[in-house]
Amino acid sequence: MKSQILIVDDEESVRYSFMRFLQDQPFDVVEAASGEEALSRCDGRIFDLIFLDVKLPDRSGLDVLRDIREKDPKATVIVMTAFGTTDTAIQATKYGAYDYVLKPFDMPAMESLIRSGLKNNYFMRRKVTFRAQESAAEAGADRIIGRSAPMQNVYKIIGKVADSNVSVLLRGESGTGKELIARAVYQHSGRMDKPFLAVNCAAIPETLLESELFGYEKGAFTGAVRRRIGKFEQADRGTLFLDEIGDMSLSTQAKILRVLQEGRFEPLGSEKTVQVDVRLIAATNRNLEKGIREGRFREDLYYRIKVVSIHLPPLRERIQDLEELTAYFLDKYGNAYRNEAMKPAPGLLEEMRKYSWPGNIRELENVLKRAVLLSKTSVIPKELVLEEMEHRADRPDEENRGVDGADETAEGGSRPDGITLYEAVMSRTEKSLISRVLKETRGNQVRAAKILGISRMTLRKKIRKYGMED
Repeated sequence: MKSQILIVDDEESVRYSFMRFLQDQPFDVVEAASGEEALSRCDGRIFDLIFLDVKLPDRSGLDVLRDIREKDPKATVIVMTAFGTTDTAIQATKYGAYDYVLKPFDMPAMESLIRSGLKNNYFMRRKVTFRAQESAAEAGADRIIGRSAPMQNVYKIIGKVADSNVSVLLRGESGTGKELIARAVYQHSGRMDKPFLAVNCAAIPETLLESELFGYEKGAFTGAVRRRIGKFEQADRGTLFLDEIGDMSLSTQAKILRVLQEGRFEPLGSEKTVQVDVRLIAATNRNLEKGIREGRFREDLYYRIKVVSIHLPPLRERIQDLEELTAYFLDKYGNAYRNEAMKPAPGLLEEMRKYSWPGNIRELENVLKRAVLLSKTSVIPKELVLEEMEHRADRPDEENRGVDGADETAEGGSRPDGITLYEAVMSRTEKSLISRVLKETRGNQVRAAKILGISRMTLRKKIRKYGMED
């Protein structure tokens, strides 16, 4: 289903620029030239992303923002203005804006903002369920799957802590589903109608992480041309998920500790204190206790974030769930890419149970997605899955396992060629996926980009990256 985007601006040239930029992407774009027209568009319709101008001919864009959020508390709204002031930024955030951008802006530079906004909206709206569903596609939800004893324990803890405000620490190897569990805690909490924001601390350079979390004032550092709202301020009264929290610096840890203790902080370059009410869910695949002993992680922060700790078992410790997981992913991607029911060849599950799955659920999903795309029939042949497993079997076990608490993990540790296991798996899967889709569309990049859910510009970059120009 296409993402629904609403552009609210009285300038036709701005709306036209958005329409041209988004026309080749898998979005359904709707226009509105006034505040009342925007509110009318929102009656009975859910938008995944809204771009809203502050100055509208009939009323203030900030008032429209407030009304939109009353209609839909989970609306992801990005405010636009050519008259940026600190007060406007503060008010937009107070009314629940996801972000704030100044005109004029470079349209290609908006791609990253659109991507993050849609991801944020997906996290808040896409339900997470524990119940068995007849069809993954029909369920309209992401499922947490597993009837094994370790997973039953996870469900019990979620049920006990979700509706409280205590901090939760999720521990487990890469690919065990920590992000999905964080969303489940959020969706079963009393803050489910408030913002949910996710930040991968390992994916953001340390020099930028502090400004990403706490924001900054104009002129705080070279390149700070305007005030920017940080994730803690954006998530006020909601939930903030900090993935890979063990990767951040001691100075950033100190600021997070203060927020948890006092509920306040100062943005970079500001003397003004910002008061927030944020529930924190943190996740890590590192050994934080070892980090404390080595002086890399604050002990006081450790006890603050692990009021409740949930251990997510690796797939090899819950291998009895493999059959149900396989059925779910084959159903999901069979419906998404083939419009037909997919099933494993006889004996394939037995072979899959012998593999250690170092990349856990994420690796299983990627392998099965690739198999669905490359299979010539509705029955997944053994060789499509076994060749992936054999490719990894030659590597040393220490290099692949990513044991909970180890410093070198499937996501954080590198192979001898400098590429992480996760990157290697994703590259092989992505290249096969793009190749299959281009073949199906007979090289039509516009159609291929729509099927893949990416922009044509992104597809071109990936084609060059994998040497697929021919």
